[in-house]
Amino acid sequence: MQKHIRLFATVVVISSVSVACSSGSGARVAQVVPPTPPAAQVSAAPLATTADPVQELLTLADRHFDVGRSELSLGHFARAKAAFNTALEVLLESPQGARGEPRLRDHFDRLVDRIAALELSALATGDGFTEQKAEPASIDELLAINTFDTTPPTAATADSVQADLEETEHDIPIPLNDRVLRYVELFQGRLRDYLTAGLSRGAQYLPMIQDVFRAEGLPLDLAYVPLIESAFKPTALSRAKAKGVWQFMPPTGREYGLKQDWYIDERSDPAKATIAAAKYFKSLYRMFDDWHLAMASYNGGPGRMQRAINKSGLDDFWSLTETSDYLPRETRDYVPMILAAVIIAKNPVKYGFDIIPTEAPATASVSVPAAVDLRRVAEWAGVAADDIQKLNPELRRWTTPIRGQSYDLKIPAASADRVRDELHEANTRELNALQWHVVKRGETLATIARKLRVNRTDLAEANYLRMASKVTSGQRLLIPRMPSAALLARGGTAIPAGAVADDTTADTQSEDTARLVHRVKAGETLYSIARKYQTTVESVKSVNNLRRSALKVGTRLTIQTGRSVATQQQ
Repeated sequence: MQKHIRLFATVVVISSVSVACSSGSGARVAQVVPPTPPAAQVSAAPLATTADPVQELLTLADRHFDVGRSELSLGHFARAKAAFNTALEVLLESPQGARGEPRLRDHFDRLVDRIAALELSALATGDGFTEQKAEPASIDELLAINTFDTTPPTAATADSVQADLEETEHDIPIPLNDRVLRYVELFQGRLRDYLTAGLSRGAQYLPMIQDVFRAEGLPLDLAYVPLIESAFKPTALSRAKAKGVWQFMPPTGREYGLKQDWYIDERSDPAKATIAAAKYFKSLYRMFDDWHLAMASYNGGPGRMQRAINKSGLDDFWSLTETSDYLPRETRDYVPMILAAVIIAKNPVKYGFDIIPTEAPATASVSVPAAVDLRRVAEWAGVAADDIQKLNPELRRWTTPIRGQSYDLKIPAASADRVRDELHEANTRELNALQWHVVKRGETLATIARKLRVNRTDLAEANYLRMASKVTSGQRLLIPRMPSAALLARGGTAIPAGAVADDTTADTQSEDTARLVHRVKAGETLYSIARKYQTTVESVKSVNNLRRSALKVGTRLTIQTGRSVATQQQ
């Protein structure tokens, strides 16, 4: 802070010299005007335009506040806290004192209130347990389009596609019929933007998908199925609850090895879901010995497809779907829609598409302990928390699973070494902001959920329990609720790496909050008191029914903390 004081003193001196020079002749003034510094210097250290040191302090405090607000928007809670602290300390440590000068006092109180409001907003929107939002799956909208209400495909389209099929190699048979051609025209017309976006997004996944399918001996044309299913969106969720790039239903995903629980859904992991999709397609092909039927059963289900074949006596997709007697329209349209997309995807320029590929980000895998908050990793990596989430779409929440020894987290490659170093130096309190409840005799999941005002299903699933599971006295349960944002900023209550939620031998922790009485001393503020007891300004104001931030020396304040306090601090 002494640096700041010296800066303002220098500003006052420069201003006085300027006034003295201005009293002379115009020529003398011209001689003492310094040359204009380079633009970079001006930007890095702009000259003050006022001799008011108080105003300079207010401006400097606001700059730090703005930095804190920006860091908070990125999910960087510790950095935000540091910037907010600096903003207040600029005023607290000023020569005039934050409480002694009226403008400083008013500005300080306003900053405290603004910081408290931002903290509450962060708690409400970023508690670490709110499930990440999914995107609507494209398959729902696409299969709702009835192409047979349109006019027949043109002869020009038929000729163009026929020439293309003769020149381009395909490993799944593509018939030149009106049903396929209608979708070729539809993708060139009203669905052009959709296909363009899907092809651009898919460029980052196609090499990986083709490698997997090639290794499994599958047709590479199947790599374009996600273009229709999800437009290559890892978080796509259909109305039927199918999820991910490959749109797996929950039971099918589990059958083919995709883990799904309260913390993770591997249907949204493009690489793992692709391996599962390869296994599923191989199974479907063994069942029907025809790729068109296998593709149709991927949409409608193998059971429905087998019943349709048995009922009709037909084992050719195109004959089976000439009428609406055996399969729903969505399944009848599914195969020609995919084949039309494959035609265009393998030769987009011929059909008038200008595709700008989305490049796959350079990532590295870092092994992190159980229950690590992604926002902490984002802060170490120097990126927005959303960026870490996008690299790990299988994580349903802002934390890695609480069970297990470690988790392989994908982060930007350039930040890998820095994140590993931070992990090595961090203590367990810095990794998350989890809260725990120790089960008392006679309590059940239902009574605990009511007492803590949390959803019973979330309480059970967050602790890897069933709704009917019994809990025992002394068992520690994770409480799936706020506040984690504020706790993360100041170091929360962490679970040791490798600990499990139903460990009855873990150290117990009282869920009761402790209260103590603090007598206000000269120079203390709500902010300094809240920081002393590791609570928030808003909490102190709420417990004591305070409307303003101003305090009187000698006032007794009740302080509510989130931990037991052995002694009262006066």
